Amino acid sequence: MRERWSRRSGWNEPALHAAAGYLVLAALATALAFAFRDGAPWTHPEPWLIEPPGVALASSALLGLAVAVAIIAFTRVTVKRFGWAQRLHAELRPVARDLTVGQILVIAGLSSLGEELLFRGLLVPTVGVVLSALLFGLAHQIKGPSRWIWAGWATAVGLLLGSVFALTGSLVGPLLAHALVNAANLAYLRDHDPAY
Repeated sequence: MRERWSRRSGWNEPALHAAAGYLVLAALATALAFAFRDGAPWTHPEPWLIEPPGVALASSALLGLAVAVAIIAFTRVTVKRFGWAQRLHAELRPVARDLTVGQILVIAGLSSLGEELLFRGLLVPTVGVVLSALLFGLAHQIKGPSRWIWAGWATAVGLLLGSVFALTGSLVGPLLAHALVNAANLAYLRDHDPAY
């Protein structure tokens, strides 16, 4: 049945599994946050800055957009200039090779939702920004020589996103940044061959 739906919808099996996995992760992280945290996972119980909710939301969104633009630009520059970034790009490229624009958007949105609810919404208030970023980095393992470059990169991004959440108390900025970065970089992986 799943194979028939996959063929009819245009979704390949790995993309379908990824989307479903991120939905399950989002639900699990939300349930754990409500069970073990004081409050919803989309708000930090003790933000570094105390602002009215509307200001916190706007600050988070603006910081998230700024972080996304910086990460996307940094990705483009490093892939053009550095061999280590070109190798990482080449190793990650098969993940995005067969994705359509719609699949990229769905996977970017769902991966942002699942990972942000878990690593920022649940873990940042529980274990702190640094440890949650390290766990986020370790979760981004790939096979191949660029394994630790990718984990280090994800850790740095986790520090930025966790800081936005802890600073503003709103998960909107990290969600927005994560979704934009994933969408832009999945499309870049699919469409750009650094060998040419």
